[in-house]
Amino acid sequence: MKKKIFILLLSIITTSAHADFSTSAKSAFLIDHESGAEIVAKNADELMPPSSMIKLMTLAVLFDEIKAGNLSMDDRLTVSENADYNNPLWYPASKICLVAGQTISVRDTILGLIVLSGGDASVVVAEKLAGSESAFTNLMQDKAREIGMTQSTFGNASGLPNPNNLMTSRELAMLAEYIITQHADIYPMFATKRFEFKEHQTDWCREWGRTHTMNYNKLLFTMPGADGLKTGHTEDGGYGMVASAKIGGRRLVGVINGFRGGSHDALAAEMKKLLNYGYTNTKNKVFYNAGDDIAEIPVWYGRKKTVTATVSKPFTITTDKSDNLNDIRVLARYNDPLPAPIKKGQKIGEIFAERNGQVIARAPLIAQHKVGKTQLFGRVIKNIKVMLGIK
Repeated sequence: MKKKIFILLLSIITTSAHADFSTSAKSAFLIDHESGAEIVAKNADELMPPSSMIKLMTLAVLFDEIKAGNLSMDDRLTVSENADYNNPLWYPASKICLVAGQTISVRDTILGLIVLSGGDASVVVAEKLAGSESAFTNLMQDKAREIGMTQSTFGNASGLPNPNNLMTSRELAMLAEYIITQHADIYPMFATKRFEFKEHQTDWCREWGRTHTMNYNKLLFTMPGADGLKTGHTEDGGYGMVASAKIGGRRLVGVINGFRGGSHDALAAEMKKLLNYGYTNTKNKVFYNAGDDIAEIPVWYGRKKTVTATVSKPFTITTDKSDNLNDIRVLARYNDPLPAPIKKGQKIGEIFAERNGQVIARAPLIAQHKVGKTQLFGRVIKNIKVMLGIK
């Protein structure tokens, strides 16, 4: 068995993060969803308070439980004293306005978190899944490390000021990518512009709910194609937003934090500027789409002689719009032959693009179909053929 590299294509120049995008925000980060290319990176690895953007991690843990079948959208969650609107913690904070003892559906909890940025809803989720908010932060931390977020730390589920609530813009983008890709069925809820909770228990909360229905993410109202994700604001940390938009079939994911624009409308305008910068100045080149036949790899002791290699998502490179399509090699690396059995979707190699000896994009190659292992008699015949030099 030998590691082999095969040239598939000669093509393209890629792009690196731009330094000429100007923003007053302390941190800004913009990536292409398909290629993963960084388009803008300003202080992207600096730990900062994420404010309510931390609720994306609360939601990610909840979404995983739904995907695992441990919860359904119609399940009811119980509100504790900790999440009661009379708790002084929620006086100045965003909330759904819940009362201890009532129950709320998982669906309304999610919408309350997304649209109303309900800190009380985050406590309801935390206590349901971990027994307490402090214990839930351990689940948040574990999920972050699983995703590859190596720096983020968590002090609560709501994003209220806490010295342990620290995230980078790069890792917030990683979290958004996780939600978009791993929970594509739930993700459209992030585009909800208005949510009116129908189960308020007191007159005060009913009045609160009457005037608090619109999503804090004003980008949804001002930019066609914008469909998520979450805003945040604290006095110390300023305004922040994790956003995504899909225009012309191309998705970008942006993060802004430490913005002092003074309102969610100004924040949305700054994010729109960031996203439009990406769409205006860069373009994508797709080499292979998911399911395309990329290479036929020999299989040892297989019921088929070869297995077809493909990719699970488009293999894409992001380029400056002014770049010419040349000087890039696209290659495949894999063992030859591969030992059977091979499962459908199993990683069997990698595809990568390089320029001047530097890898600029890579993705796993996966098996297009399964290949079973031959029975003992078949393996004996194979060995005899090899000894006789018969293919």
